[in-house]
Amino acid sequence: MRRSRLALFLGSLLLAATTALTGAATAQASQQAAAGGYVALGDSYASGVGAGSYISDGSDCKRSTKAHPYLWKAANSPSSFHFTACSGARTGDVLSGQLGPLSTSTGLVSISVGGNDAGFSDVMTTCVLQSDSSCLSRIATARAYVDSTLPGKLDSVYSAIRDRAPNAHVVVLGYPRFYKLGTSCVGLSETKRKAINDAADHLDNAIARRAGAHGFTFGDVRPAFTGHEICSGSSWLHSVDWFNIGNSYHPTAAGQSGGYLPVLDAAA
Repeated sequence: MRRSRLALFLGSLLLAATTALTGAATAQASQQAAAGGYVALGDSYASGVGAGSYISDGSDCKRSTKAHPYLWKAANSPSSFHFTACSGARTGDVLSGQLGPLSTSTGLVSISVGGNDAGFSDVMTTCVLQSDSSCLSRIATARAYVDSTLPGKLDSVYSAIRDRAPNAHVVVLGYPRFYKLGTSCVGLSETKRKAINDAADHLDNAIARRAGAHGFTFGDVRPAFTGHEICSGSSWLHSVDWFNIGNSYHPTAAGQSGGYLPVLDAAA
């Protein structure tokens, strides 16, 4: 019994020490990134559509002070901060309009992009308004695009980031699964919900592979959003918002702070 108690005590000490070291390493990495400046790139999931509190900057990008890039900036005070992520952005938009602030002194870059290229908006419109078979057909088209065309587009973006910011730590953030399955939920059928979730996994896996090929860190937000999907009763995602349709299927402020920010913190 005494040996068991001693083993438990030593195990607790080891866990505490490991946690402390991990936390210290994460804090040190964040400080190093902050010292070099932070550039936040990407689409509406990066800009913060759905989170509210949008910055008045003369654009339609809907950059939110409740989005994870802005929250990370507020917590870490980087030497510089450039928030060029924009609602609706595709890979080509990142290449043509978002990379200007990158430089050899940039310490941290975060980006989420690829969903719009794959036709995210059209997929969700089809699945909400049309039949199960139409939804599955549109998802199949999107999956084929992710397999055949998206990898090359991601490669172009990631290569351009590395060329312009050779010393930066780059965090590529993925997308959450949208629905909790196996529960009663008004709206889309279980068939549609499962197909949409599987498509999100397919997209994330493709993004993770290309990020890894470029030596970037993939930030997987799916575990963080587990239990907070639509139909969970504690959703961090907007369902269809008929009053502000652009919010639909985007993270709420809680999704940005509770889902995306911790993943960025850990990966940065």
